[in-house]
Amino acid sequence: MIKRLPFFALLLLAVPVFAQDKKPTTLREVLLAELKSTHGVAEWFVPANTAVKGLTAEQANWTDGKGNHSVGQLAYHLVFWNRRNLQVLKGEKPEKFSGNNDETFDKFDAKSWSETVQQLDDVLKELEKWVESADEAKLKENAQVFTHISTHNAYHIGQIIYLRKEQGSWDPKNGVS
Repeated sequence: MIKRLPFFALLLLAVPVFAQDKKPTTLREVLLAELKSTHGVAEWFVPANTAVKGLTAEQANWTDGKGNHSVGQLAYHLVFWNRRNLQVLKGEKPEKFSGNNDETFDKFDAKSWSETVQQLDDVLKELEKWVESADEAKLKENAQVFTHISTHNAYHIGQIIYLRKEQGSWDPKNGVS
């Protein structure tokens, strides 16, 4: 018979050893760590760069036929919202937007897949640079914006990996079996 572990014990097993001993960090370091773990640094989950890596335009355009978005649509959606948040953070006027969130998925074009991948990488780098250079007051004022950005990114990255698994284009060596 297999003995079940208490929930808190399972949580400790899920936390990487290096994270269990890590001392508290500054707000800047926490926000940067969140952004980097959803951009290009594999830690607890697969980052965006790995999630979209090696996908052809045809694969990025594939849907499961059940009404779910394609990987390309999800990546385009991430570019849209990350770019919009960055514009607001920089004090720039955001791009015109009707308020219809469907548009943030549906404007994806498979012909521009490699450009979408590059734009995703670029905007995530720019968000990291913003955090690196912002003063403490701006960091505190916008901390919750960054927690939402990171959570939103992680959510959709999970969808991307799920779709790739469904499609058969995911290599488990990239972090998720």
